[in-house]
Order: sequence, then structure tokens, then C-alpha cells
Amino acid sequence: MTPTWTVFSAQCPSRQSLARIANKWTALIVILLDEQPLRFGELHRGMDGITKKVLVDTLRALERDGMISHATGTDGHARYELTPLGRTLHEPLRAL
Repeated sequence: MTPTWTVFSAQCPSRQSLARIANKWTALIVILLDEQPLRFGELHRGMDGITKKVLVDTLRALERDGMISHATGTDGHARYELTPLGRTLHEPLRAL
């Protein structure tokens, strides 16, 4: 029998997704990347107050969750961009 999940249950897998989406840095990254792919330094400069470590950790988590991807461009620099799944977050986060 498949368990019935509710976000109010500590074991519910959706809690991790909710925590990721509700993170303030996630929201800012999604909003910045909606306009165009950006390099790490561009993201860092665009978000006053975030440390490089927190930015790295947040980018890794978003990539692991399928919200962003990164690829090396022809100039040899990695750029981060929203995936189609990540783009679905833009409007709700921008509304906040």
C-alpha cells in the first residue's frame, strides 16, 4: 500500500522541496537567472550579502534538484541557467 503523504508529516518528501523553494537565496537566484544565464561572479555580485560558500552550496542544491544547470560556454566560463522546471518557480517567487 502506498503511504498517504502530507506536508505536515515530518517524513513527507515534499518538505525538502518546500524548504528549497522557501529559501531566500533560492528565490533571488531564480529571479536573476530568469533574464539570462549568468556566471558565478555575476550571480555573487547581483546578490548583496551572500557569501561565496552559501552561493556555491545553494547552486549545487538547485542543480541536484533539477532547477538549474550549468555548462561551460565557448569562452571557457561556466554559466548557470534555469531548467524548464526552474522556470516554473519564477512567477510565484517574483510575486512574493
